Amino acid sequence: MLAPVRPVDQAKRPVYAVWEVTLRCDLACKHCGSRAGKGRPDELSTDEALSLVDQLADLGVREVSLIGGEVYLRDDWEAIVRRVRDRGLSCGIVTGGRGFDRARSQAAKDAGVSAVSVSVDGLEPTHDRLRGVRGSHTAAMEALGHLEAVGLTRSCNTQLNRWNLHEIPTLFESLIPTGIHAWQVQFTVAMARAADNASMLLEPYQLLEAMPMVASLKRRADEAGVRLWSGNNVGYFGPFEKDLYEGSSAGHHLSCGAGSSGLGIEANGDVKGCPSLPTADYVGGNLRDFSLQQIWEQTQPLRFTRDRTTDELWGFCKTCYYAEDCMAGCSWTSHVLLGRRGNNPYCHHRTLELLKVGKRERVVQVEQAPGHPFDYGRFEIVLEDWPASELARAERVVAGAEPWLADPEALPRLA
Repeated sequence: MLAPVRPVDQAKRPVYAVWEVTLRCDLACKHCGSRAGKGRPDELSTDEALSLVDQLADLGVREVSLIGGEVYLRDDWEAIVRRVRDRGLSCGIVTGGRGFDRARSQAAKDAGVSAVSVSVDGLEPTHDRLRGVRGSHTAAMEALGHLEAVGLTRSCNTQLNRWNLHEIPTLFESLIPTGIHAWQVQFTVAMARAADNASMLLEPYQLLEAMPMVASLKRRADEAGVRLWSGNNVGYFGPFEKDLYEGSSAGHHLSCGAGSSGLGIEANGDVKGCPSLPTADYVGGNLRDFSLQQIWEQTQPLRFTRDRTTDELWGFCKTCYYAEDCMAGCSWTSHVLLGRRGNNPYCHHRTLELLKVGKRERVVQVEQAPGHPFDYGRFEIVLEDWPASELARAERVVAGAEPWLADPEALPRLA
């Protein structure tokens, strides 16, 4: 059902779109939010995909990132890229890199791709474990070389989680010599396969270690001439906010931009305000039923950031000093964890405030995900006293008296 168009719906326009062009994939990542592998049976045809490019341009989008699955497993991916560039939009690709050989790299450049981001999630054993295919780390690193050889701008993206956190600084040192121009980091979120493999998820209190590490890597990245880009679920008003978000117009982390500045499209033409949001709760409509403009302006699921107030906040976020600015941060993180947005335990400010009173939060899974693309289970937050021995160490880490992750085995683990 389409609602009447309001001035705010016309004033808001997406500048950035992430488009899942296919669910076909040659990896089997254990943290994949879309459960990529087999293609959807009803993926957009070539004509429908090219029409979508025109609609994106007409709506005001300036940059499109093509994702999968794996983009290159769709036969018409080059034609899609060409249409994106012909319409004056910037076009990037995100890839696991397994099949991004020299020929595909050259094809991407010839079609008009402006940059390619290769996912690298750890040193070789950990990366291959996370990506589900032996040799995937080697392939990803080779892909960076192929892209360099044809003159394409390269970046990397990395998910931070329990399985890889202790080796992230070493990983970054291995990426610097590849000549990447940027590195995006974000925390693994409890969606789909990540919910199936909950042992990889960080506990909220582990941000006390993770955030000093990210801040230190930001300084190292500045030295190396690499732009470190913190994802939307990293940070929230802790002591490193200014450094991590120095490029933000506000000088700090901004609230969720889904349906305000961002747009996500699934391979079958379903449209939502952010590519990561769960399908069942946030798809506004399908491109076979409505135009992109109609879905953007007239469907309720894409309006939530345009209409939201602090009334929807709950738990700690409801009473937080930064509530109006933050609005519980990343809607994706909180919704797939707790079944609704508005309360996000993965917040550095929150962990620090709880530490002051000797408290910490853990998450416990109480419901499994059903097994569909972009689905989620359910977790509950456990608020508890810090064990005395761990509390003393946490306070030393926060005070800077003890290095974060000085001993990899000191990273707290789930029982």
